[in-house]
Amino acid sequence: MKPILKHMIKTLFRMILLLIGVSILTFILVISSPIDPIDAYLGAETNVSQEQRDNVAEHWGLNKSPVERYLTWVTNLLHGDMGMSITYQMPVMQILITRFLASLTLMSVAWLLSGVLGFILGVLSGAMEGSAFDKGVKIFCFVLSSTPSFWIGLLLLMLFSVQLGWFPIGFSVPIGKLSSEVTFLERVHHLILPAFTLSITGISNMVLHTRQKIIDVLNTDYVLFAKARGENKWTIIKRHGLRNIAFPAITLQFASFSELFGGSVLAENIFSYPGLGSALSAAGRKGDLPLLLGIALCSAIFVFVGNLIANLLYGIFNPQIREGGESR
Repeated sequence: MKPILKHMIKTLFRMILLLIGVSILTFILVISSPIDPIDAYLGAETNVSQEQRDNVAEHWGLNKSPVERYLTWVTNLLHGDMGMSITYQMPVMQILITRFLASLTLMSVAWLLSGVLGFILGVLSGAMEGSAFDKGVKIFCFVLSSTPSFWIGLLLLMLFSVQLGWFPIGFSVPIGKLSSEVTFLERVHHLILPAFTLSITGISNMVLHTRQKIIDVLNTDYVLFAKARGENKWTIIKRHGLRNIAFPAITLQFASFSELFGGSVLAENIFSYPGLGSALSAAGRKGDLPLLLGIALCSAIFVFVGNLIANLLYGIFNPQIREGGESR
């Protein structure tokens, strides 16, 4: 019990250090930005006097020194207050809760889609090594790896939304409908293209990893012995291959959280999806420091938890791979 408690304390300490570092770095980058939050707040108003600008700066705390602003933000954060968003005129916590739920739905669907499709294609490609199907899958993965996801998203948008009209151009719900009136199928209909675009970022890694693992398994001595006994390839993969490659594939999938969150920013902006990604872009254009800090902390926790789950799964599935080389 003590080693587990010790590991939990160390993990919590690392997460706190990570959040402190992320907040400081984000704060420095935002205040160093050429964007003037007062000009962004006032917009195209040119008849604003200096006194009015000073009042705006005082209202949002922009007249204080950077150190004082950061310490004030940290003090408020410890009391559960993440500040007010200049962009949305709402508490940052409220924005994060509503936007994160939308982003989490999108990322979860994309995460499952990339994992399932990548695993299936990887197994089939590895089992048919050297065939036309295998070569086609490899070319497909290499093209996906070298193509920006936003470009693929734009192509999907132009083809399936603009030309064919199969899917809506954007948003998570139909325009002009109350949220209570939107059906589940309508939400799914709006989710398909953004989720598929986001899933592309993780499919190629999963396919190539699974393919190589299957090839390695099929070349082992016990598989060669099973072939000599008359077992066919698909029976061998079902009995021996899937069990050996499933756990590494799962841990690889959990380790892809950082790419997933970064890709969601592009996907949400392309399809005008109301998640954290679109809020991040809007906050960046306005120099909205409280909202940017909140999203940075939220994303850091999301990625940290994903990597933590991946490390725990490695330790569970393979006891020889433990932090510090300990085997318990």
